[in-house]
Amino acid sequence: MTITTPTGTTMTETRVLTVPDAAKAPRGRRRVTAGGVVRVVGLGLWLVITLFPLYWIALTSIKSPGTINRFPIEYWPSEPSFENYVKLFQQSAFATFLGNSALVAIVAGAVATLIALLSAYVIARFEFRGKGAVLIAFLLTQMIPAFIALGPLYSMMTDLGLVDTKPGLILVYIAICIPFSTVMLRGFFENVPDALEEAAMIDGCSRLGALFRVLVPVMTPGIIAAFIFNFVNCWNELFLSVVLMNTDENRTVPSALNGFISTFNIDWGSMSAAAVLTILPTMAMFALASRWIVQGLTAGAVKE
Repeated sequence: MTITTPTGTTMTETRVLTVPDAAKAPRGRRRVTAGGVVRVVGLGLWLVITLFPLYWIALTSIKSPGTINRFPIEYWPSEPSFENYVKLFQQSAFATFLGNSALVAIVAGAVATLIALLSAYVIARFEFRGKGAVLIAFLLTQMIPAFIALGPLYSMMTDLGLVDTKPGLILVYIAICIPFSTVMLRGFFENVPDALEEAAMIDGCSRLGALFRVLVPVMTPGIIAAFIFNFVNCWNELFLSVVLMNTDENRTVPSALNGFISTFNIDWGSMSAAAVLTILPTMAMFALASRWIVQGLTAGAVKE
């Protein structure tokens, strides 16, 4: 830059623009620490321990029946075969078992979620005598083993004529799923601002209208999470389904898996194939849950 002084002398000033060293220096690698290495190794071992049983079940399901117990052990079959899957559907009513489990789990999960939604709303929004006792009772039901109530439950279901019927099993599953789902959805309700409901009621909505038109859309992640929790519990439940279901026409998948174990033999191939087909719906449900749960529950309420 050229500067002229009052005396007429011309001076030239040179400015050097410096760039911070951090900006000039190339981005380096992340520093490796002993704690980071231990963390990565530990997570890797945990992942292997978690996934290896699933891998082994899937591997066994695609082995031909004559190679399942062969030594040395093959960690990948030289000749993959889907004979176990074909045998599973040809020699058993596994398609019926899948249909029964899907029907029972979907209906029981949906009804239990709806009832829990209403009860959680009442507990979260209203004050009444015995509210704390109700919550404690809901939590205590999760600590009682199912076999303790088996005698009275079986007697009651027999008197009602609901033993070995899908509606009877659905009713039992609904009663089991409601307490924990109510406690879980209550926590979601308490994270939703009261102002949303009050604004809807000022605009003319009834209390139920504000619940289903305003709160339920905001509560979508929590409702889906509760339904998936109920679905997975009903899908995987074994003890009550074995006791209450006696015929193949009404039997569910967990009790059917138990049928592959006989006194002197275990049909590992068919059992593994059935286990793979049983795991897939729950994996899909958890994938769906991860998609919704990561969303902020109250983010939609304040988003412009």
